Amino acid sequence: MISTPALSTFRRIVVKVGSSLLVDQARGEVKRAWLEALVDDIASLHREGRDVLVVSSGSIALGRTVLKLPRGALKLEDSQAAAAVGQIALARTWSKALSDRGIIAGQILVTLNDTEERQRYLNARETLARLTSYRAVPVINENDTVATNEIRYGDNDRLAARVATMTSADLLVLLSDIDGLYTAPPHLDSKAKLIPVVPRVTAEIEAMAGGAASEFSRGGMHTKIEAAKITTTGGAHMVIADGRVENPIAKIAAGANCTWFLTPSNPVTARKKWIAGSLEPRGAVHVDAGAARALFSGSSLLPAGVTRIEGAFERGDCVILRDPRGGEIGRGLAAYDASEATQLIGRNSRDIEKLLGVPGQAEMIHRDDMVLSGE
Repeated sequence: MISTPALSTFRRIVVKVGSSLLVDQARGEVKRAWLEALVDDIASLHREGRDVLVVSSGSIALGRTVLKLPRGALKLEDSQAAAAVGQIALARTWSKALSDRGIIAGQILVTLNDTEERQRYLNARETLARLTSYRAVPVINENDTVATNEIRYGDNDRLAARVATMTSADLLVLLSDIDGLYTAPPHLDSKAKLIPVVPRVTAEIEAMAGGAASEFSRGGMHTKIEAAKITTTGGAHMVIADGRVENPIAKIAAGANCTWFLTPSNPVTARKKWIAGSLEPRGAVHVDAGAARALFSGSSLLPAGVTRIEGAFERGDCVILRDPRGGEIGRGLAAYDASEATQLIGRNSRDIEKLLGVPGQAEMIHRDDMVLSGE
């Protein structure tokens, strides 16, 4: 039997909360007691030094009550209006609950394009990294006020998976109205059995997915399996657990029924594999011998070690790293456009603001965004 990981082993955890868990469907109000218990769990993880990020639905569910919109499906423009009103309430609710426990909350609203377009992806990644470095808890939601059907996720399961990979999290917790993946929908088949561990998402596993369980939920087991594929490919584990109980994360730690989706990799390895084999290089950065040695010792690439720039790449594009003889020694994601990088050749990082007119990242290519030959 395959053992499941211990919650205490993870350093960066993304927690996804759905509307049906957070909002009382009949009254259209936040379930205060449930939220307070969940935030107690988050605060406990935070005190242990872990980074915690929350992906929370609920803006439309809250906003439609304030606007007195009818139950059932809404037109796109009504959904956007409800989100605009409800997002204020949702952010205030999370901010108050976290603040009561001495934790700063930060709000991030994204669309599908923000996690797929390279420059927006990098901006979002850097903002989230900075918030966690300040020990804040980012609360993330889809920007339903501007997203249309063509540029939206439509569910926060897959959004949470993208956030997990974007931030190099090592665990995604999907709190659901079911305690895991079953061999068949348990409300239709009394013989359905919980699957405690999924080593790999196969066609058989995908075939077990069902539909959405609630009018307040836009996802179902199908979107959770899709999220598992994204998450595990990105080097993180994922767990589906019953969120209807109080202190659901503490119950996972205590061994409550749930389904773990395991990854054979880790966020760093998965990211390096992606950089090395999935991205087409848009240019090259030549480095001197000292910089080449420093890179293989684990350093980032600083402008001072760069001797020449090739290509017309943009910030976030993959570039080849070349040694003084022109040989390829690795690949990485450029922190600057080619035109900016050219201005920084051979210069000290403290000169960046003077040369470009704005403050910038000290590294030309950060070590986390680089894979070297032999790695």
